[in-house]
Amino acid sequence: MELPVVVGVDGSEGSLRAVDWAAAEAERSGLPVRLVHASLWEHYEGVRPRLGADRPSEQVFAENLVATAEERVHRITPDVKVSTDIQPEDPVTALLREAPEAALVVLGPRGHGPIRAMLLGSVSLAVAARAHCPVVVVRGDQPDRRSVHHRVVLGVGHSAGSAAAARFALREARLRGCELLAVRAWRRPAYESVTYPSADGERAGADQREADEYVDQVLGVVDDEYSDVAVGRKLVQGTAHQALLDETASADLLVVGAKRRHISVGLQLGRVNHTVLHHAACPVAVVPDLN
Repeated sequence: MELPVVVGVDGSEGSLRAVDWAAAEAERSGLPVRLVHASLWEHYEGVRPRLGADRPSEQVFAENLVATAEERVHRITPDVKVSTDIQPEDPVTALLREAPEAALVVLGPRGHGPIRAMLLGSVSLAVAARAHCPVVVVRGDQPDRRSVHHRVVLGVGHSAGSAAAARFALREARLRGCELLAVRAWRRPAYESVTYPSADGERAGADQREADEYVDQVLGVVDDEYSDVAVGRKLVQGTAHQALLDETASADLLVVGAKRRHISVGLQLGRVNHTVLHHAACPVAVVPDLN
């Protein structure tokens, strides 16, 4: 069974961007698109969905919203199969329930209401933090969403999710026929430069080699499977979040891993993932490690 690309739609500009990105992704990968709209309006109205002239206005709105998104997918990618669903549920709960049967979940960075003023909407952040499938938050300007830079960036971190993220990033680079750039940041503790100034250059070289070896380890897990993908690497002395943000200005997609914690807690995003989800200049994929 082909797992679909699930898109959360709420009628906002951000969700329309997510629909466009998901349609292109589905076309590249040969997968269907599933459009999901979730709302708790039923509970507030005290009614269940029903057909007929007396349908609640909120239901009519939801149906029109999903139909518009479906038409948008057909217009952009006529050959992609589309299914839709309207769920009387909290959006986070509904999307997390979809995740185990999804190839990935795609969301816009913001939604309606007070969260529009935030850098990242609460639904997108919650789903990215807890879903058991890759989650893409579609950030960035139109050129970035259309994949014009021909480059996928992989953030190589310490987490156990690095191998899963590497596999996802290599697959995305192959689908696009573009380069994968693996970025690893390294830093020296401040006290080392002060305490051992004469060994500064030697220690810096050792730190850089260690970073290089870590990239080798992560990519080596999946290298044979994607030997046809051109892979570059960039080792940066500095903070990981800033190194990745700098690369997103000329990337079509940034991929980062997330390590799994106790099932009741979900995934640990960490500072780097939070930062790129809020500030990246291109779409960001958070890939969980489920092993």
